[in-house]
Amino acid sequence: MPVPEVDADELDESGFKPLSAEQAQALLQRNPPLSPWRVVVWQAAVGLLVALLAWGLTQNRVAGVSAAYGAMAVVLPAALFARGLLRQRRAPNAGAALSGFFVWEMVKIAVTVAMLVLAPRLISNLNWLALLAGFVVTMKVYWVAMWLRPARRDPINKN
Repeated sequence: MPVPEVDADELDESGFKPLSAEQAQALLQRNPPLSPWRVVVWQAAVGLLVALLAWGLTQNRVAGVSAAYGAMAVVLPAALFARGLLRQRRAPNAGAALSGFFVWEMVKIAVTVAMLVLAPRLISNLNWLALLAGFVVTMKVYWVAMWLRPARRDPINKN
């Protein structure tokens, strides 16, 4: 569905033309949102790969466990966040959804910090470098997921 030409009289005072319900639905169908669960699955897969690499390259089980724990410190909070976001779809209004987003983001940060603080108590002889590698590489999956996201199918007409 091509983007219709916009007449200057149709623009509101901010310079944008509001979409009709049909136009908004067509735009969503052409450009589906990225599922947060897809990102969580990719993070888990990358975290497992980093843990296996750390174990294989160092021949040290503790390095593999440390890298896996670093990855889990990203994946578990991200899964909580994704679950919370999906529940926000039923929010009665945009303000409630936005505040719910911030609450779940704070939960994600708190769980991440708690897991990192507990790491030395849970893993004896913790390898901090491996934990950090697992954490950082798994965290970067967010950016890779956005980069690998399918390109926009129809360009937006800026006329």
